[in-house]
Amino acid sequence: MADSVGTLILVRHGQSQWNLENRFTGWVDIALTKEGEAEAKHAGELLLGIHFDHAFTSALSRAQETLRIILETTDQMDVPIDRDQALNERHYGDLQGLNKDETAEKFGKEQVHIWRRSYDVPPPGGESLKDTGKRTLPYFDAHIKPLVLSGKTILVVAHGNSLRSVVMVLENISEQEIPELNIPTGVPIRYQIDSTGKVLEHGYLGQS
Repeated sequence: MADSVGTLILVRHGQSQWNLENRFTGWVDIALTKEGEAEAKHAGELLLGIHFDHAFTSALSRAQETLRIILETTDQMDVPIDRDQALNERHYGDLQGLNKDETAEKFGKEQVHIWRRSYDVPPPGGESLKDTGKRTLPYFDAHIKPLVLSGKTILVVAHGNSLRSVVMVLENISEQEIPELNIPTGVPIRYQIDSTGKVLEHGYLGQS
């Protein structure tokens, strides 16, 4: 009998109000914009025909609402859902609420780029991507990965950096390469993974 192949779908939440205002959001619980709701609905439309066995999301409402819209759009409101702050966006510390352009003017574009995109340099009072991974990856390994390895189809709706930490491992992206990875809002990434954890194929849905 052939090994089972599981499916993992990762979705970054739709545009939030502070995404629109170009602010560092982090753990601040900011709602989706109308555009963000539309992105979530479009993600659901891209996922039509895929049956989810279980869904995971963060403790923040922008991710939870994106998940709700996806499940509503795919007519799967009965899917079991786990919510955990381990999947929250990275904590931006002292930068939370600040405008990114104004912060770049104050500290310099290069420094802000390092805070935003580097692997192991945290913003003042906040988390680096490495720090984010220290909470996201153990949760992923304990709760999400076993379901995928058993052949189930799992949906994870979270945040740019919590998902970057997962993608970094799944796609074997180096610490030097990870600053170039930006996950767009509301565009599902699908991974086909065998029972040994090997990624057989992956890619964004709805993009050629």
